[in-house]
Amino acid sequence: MKKKVVVVVGSTAVGKSDIAVAIATACNGEVVSADSRQVYTGLDIGTGKITPKEMRGIPHHLLDVADAKDVFTAHDFVVHGRIAINDIVNRNKLPVIAGGTGFYIDALLGVVSLPEVPENLSLRKELSQLSTEELYSKLETLDSERAKTIDAKNKVRLVRAIEIAMFLGGVPPLKEQEIFDVLYVGISLPSELLYEKIKNRLKARAENGMIEEVKNLHKRGLSYERMESLGLEYRYIARFLKKELSYEKMMFELEKEIVKYAKRQKTWFKKNIDIQWFEPTEVEKILTEVQRFVQN
Repeated sequence: MKKKVVVVVGSTAVGKSDIAVAIATACNGEVVSADSRQVYTGLDIGTGKITPKEMRGIPHHLLDVADAKDVFTAHDFVVHGRIAINDIVNRNKLPVIAGGTGFYIDALLGVVSLPEVPENLSLRKELSQLSTEELYSKLETLDSERAKTIDAKNKVRLVRAIEIAMFLGGVPPLKEQEIFDVLYVGISLPSELLYEKIKNRLKARAENGMIEEVKNLHKRGLSYERMESLGLEYRYIARFLKKELSYEKMMFELEKEIVKYAKRQKTWFKKNIDIQWFEPTEVEKILTEVQRFVQN
């Protein structure tokens, strides 16, 4: 019998963490974070990492498991994530996977196979000479589907995506079936409300230590170059600290890029017809659906 897992997905800032905690509280569960940046220690305010208070006593897995100077890959995530799921199930608890990194979630669940593509150092050297715009254009030509969901400003991911696309000729193939019994819970808001929430949350984070967090990370040895590949908040705050952007320009560009990221997340998740969508206020409806799933 397949292990039952609940997966909570949706765009950034929509309220996934609160819903995951509510589900875990009501259904004897523990949360597995599915966020490509929250695995790193020290990336707290900028990534919106859940605080101990917000966890409300619910154990959370795959937070703070890697040094930000290192690269934690999708393969690393799958290995650690499946260990966490097995551990939770073996203790007769419900795994609740929550996050917005769609590819990581699909790989964890066995929906897609991770490509066994070796590093091509000569290709990487050649691609490293191109701008992010040129890399994105190249990826669009090679693999238009991947181009729709990738961070177009992340040079490291663009190079790897091109490397994979050139080796395989496209996206990783779908597997025939998932390896878990999954209930997908999608959390959504009307676009206007979500974008307003993104704006207000960004302002609050900037006022509550996000820039100091990035300063301290740099003092502890995290290079500005590495921050570029960590994306979004870390990329633009690094540029601000290097005096390449004014504070106002940084906030404007950052808000615009986070909205773009939210749109990419929507694009990824809308491909999955098994997701049942709810607004974040519909907690009782969500819990009813989860309890029905668990009991069947």
